[in-house]
Amino acid sequence: MSDSNTQKITKVTFLEVDEGYAGQRIDNFLLRELKGVPKSRIYRILRKGEVRVNKARVKPEYKLCRGDTVRIPPVRMAADKPPQQVSDSLGKLLSDAILYEDSELLVVNKPSGLAVHGGSGITQGLIEALRVLRPDCRQLELVHRLDRDTSGCIMVAKKRSMLRFLHAQLRDGGIDKRYLALAAGRWPNRRRVVNAPLEKNTLQSGERMVRVAVEGKRSVTEFDIVQRFEQATLVEAKPITGRTHQIRVHALHVGHPLLGDDKYGDVQACKEFRDKGLKRLFLHAKSLSVPMPDERPALRVEAPLSPELTVLLERLSPAGGDTG
Repeated sequence: MSDSNTQKITKVTFLEVDEGYAGQRIDNFLLRELKGVPKSRIYRILRKGEVRVNKARVKPEYKLCRGDTVRIPPVRMAADKPPQQVSDSLGKLLSDAILYEDSELLVVNKPSGLAVHGGSGITQGLIEALRVLRPDCRQLELVHRLDRDTSGCIMVAKKRSMLRFLHAQLRDGGIDKRYLALAAGRWPNRRRVVNAPLEKNTLQSGERMVRVAVEGKRSVTEFDIVQRFEQATLVEAKPITGRTHQIRVHALHVGHPLLGDDKYGDVQACKEFRDKGLKRLFLHAKSLSVPMPDERPALRVEAPLSPELTVLLERLSPAGGDTG
């Protein structure tokens, strides 16, 4: 019995590599072009020489050059799935959230509660939605990540050349990222830098947690006090390194966990602030300062706080005095 409803066999295709894919490994290029084909099958057709670049065999680690012609043999693929849809409300939300856009880069003010990508029971995240909304942008890729409950500036590259450039800047510390966070209690004046190594581990429940550990990776965050309130402190956090949950765990480490944090927060403090109207993690990626290629001026982007966070701050009573 035919399984044509679930599978299809492609024809021989020839693709010319444009500037956007220059520098990408051929195996990664094929994984993108042949979605749904198992990795083992990709490497088999490479090993057998069924894939050719400029009529020659290549190894999986071959890096494509602009103008290369790639021959892709017939392969059995899963039948095309119905195209994903983006709700009108999410489409408008993301359209209104664009902070900056040019031919190579998007910067979006990501809403809290929206994952940056699908997986672990999430069918559609920010990047999947943007790909549906921008079908003409075939190379959309996340430059970095934000936790699902964190809001604010996130960069999405529209070309691989920009993706490579920004990844290099992130590795070299060339991108300045600042966050606003509301920490429980009175943050001490003397605590300006937290230098505590972090280690990821997974609990039996499958939940990933991060903790301070001597054997962990070097992790440094700079903190500045923005405003004191009676039961909390608004701080600006600048991560020098880019570890998972870094700001949240460093705040916990110094005894002032972030409010609204259901993973690392203080249960009683979070409950008290929930009663004040805080229904989410108070962590917001407020600004980015990004060097640009080709001697262009550096880009600075700021993301305004969402109304619910602004309203919360207006409701809080300022603290008296300002001693450490």
